[in-house]
Amino acid sequence: MAAQQVEGEAAAETAPKRARQPSPAKRKVLNGLAPVVVGAVVLVVWQLVGASVSPMAMSYPTAVLEEAGVLISDGSLAEGFLSSIQSFVPAYVLAVVVGVPVGLVLGRYRLMEAGFGPYVTAGYATPLVALIPLFIVWFGTGLVVKIAVVFTLTIFPIIINTWRGVQAVPGTLIEVGSSFGASQSEIMRKIIIPGTLPHIMTGLRLAVGRAVIGIVIAEFFTAVSGLGGIIINAGNSFDTARMFVPVIVVLLLGVVLTWLVGLAERKLAPWHAAMSGRR
Repeated sequence: MAAQQVEGEAAAETAPKRARQPSPAKRKVLNGLAPVVVGAVVLVVWQLVGASVSPMAMSYPTAVLEEAGVLISDGSLAEGFLSSIQSFVPAYVLAVVVGVPVGLVLGRYRLMEAGFGPYVTAGYATPLVALIPLFIVWFGTGLVVKIAVVFTLTIFPIIINTWRGVQAVPGTLIEVGSSFGASQSEIMRKIIIPGTLPHIMTGLRLAVGRAVIGIVIAEFFTAVSGLGGIIINAGNSFDTARMFVPVIVVLLLGVVLTWLVGLAERKLAPWHAAMSGRR
């Protein structure tokens, strides 16, 4: 009886705590509203602070919105966006096509890891922006050098995440595949690649951010064009409202591309979201 009484008291204590947990639908609504509320607060503070200082030092949302209308109406924003995307798409695709296989090989074969791994790690840690003058000598100042800069900044996160993902695959799964007579290619296709997929997608998400940064950096240091060109030209004339427009476009581009990679991950590796409780 005493034990039942204690259990009843414990259940009574935990019941209110469970009642305070929001339902999944309510949690989804709250998660959707949270960034909206935070964004609204940031905009209000930005408006109040920006409107109280010199426009040469800081702009504010309504002025940025007005300038965005000007850039949209004269076609400058669309032209700059298309120019920036021209270097992003081939560089990012090439980084994925090269980086994922290289990461798989480094993770799968210890001799390759011993030979090339330190150089990949060093390449990731190197401030590659310092190589841009050399890239200009090699490739000129046109589209090719922008692709080279974005590719160089993008490939290392993909390689390293894929490499570490292969090493995270349980060895027992590979041993089971080998014991059932699976060939090396079958082990790679049916065990290692599916097990590495969440790490690959993480590398792709990180690479999106590096690629967007690479676009702007390349446009700063090479032929001044695209969204980076608008930023640097507006900065040179102290037109802060105009400068913020492409900055916000680049920010939104990074958010949308990261969301698309996350969407692809949920399609390609739905079990990962379920296992991590993010469904």
